[in-house]
Amino acid sequence: MIFKKGQTFCFAVAMACLVSPVSFAATEVPTEKVLTPEEDATEAKQPKADIHEEEEPSGIPTEEIPRIDEDPTVQPATEPDDGEPAEKTREATSPPPPVQRDVSKLPPPVRRMHELLLTTARSGNIEKLRDLIGFGETATTLSIGGLEGDPIAFLKEASGDAEGFEILAILTEVLETGFVHLDAGTDEELYVWPYFIAWSIDQLTPEMKVELYSVLTAGDVEDSQNFGGYIFYRVGIKPDGTWSFFVAGD
Repeated sequence: MIFKKGQTFCFAVAMACLVSPVSFAATEVPTEKVLTPEEDATEAKQPKADIHEEEEPSGIPTEEIPRIDEDPTVQPATEPDDGEPAEKTREATSPPPPVQRDVSKLPPPVRRMHELLLTTARSGNIEKLRDLIGFGETATTLSIGGLEGDPIAFLKEASGDAEGFEILAILTEVLETGFVHLDAGTDEELYVWPYFIAWSIDQLTPEMKVELYSVLTAGDVEDSQNFGGYIFYRVGIKPDGTWSFFVAGD
């Protein structure tokens, strides 16, 4: 084949390109590095920078920016006062008053009223309690919430029978237990039956618990335990012999 001068030059250039292809600089043609398994594991362990982390804005004090995991409306818990303990704590730690059983050692007016109440209760005639209850502001308290109406009618209604025999039996049982002397030397001084009123049920000895169950049913004992103290009938007599109360409840 015969080429002209210009054709010869083009043919030569084409042949040169086939024989010696043009090479490109590494920076001009990006290539992806292929990692070996060892290099890939090493690179995975390297900590990566958090691209979302931003610098704290300048000019805003750090303490004025509440943390999102803290509620600024919640006040920190305060430590208990190390001063004088609360009244409830003193009562819980103070020993109960001693149980007394010898009625002969009672002040004469108190002993007299105790005997009258027992004699009347054992008689089975609830009407005889009327004179001992009295009238007006000095009358015996028969209900914690106050009483309006006839006191004997109230006692009969509180009894499990129409004649009031059950309430008389309860009065007898209560007065035959041991008693406690409370608030001696004060205006609130009283002699109170039964002594359970001043003792926690958890403090009672086995012998005391037998006496407790002679006054209360198992259900009454459970109710008292749930309440935190004796809640059945109790009798209070003042040092001058006044029959102060015969009530049940808290």
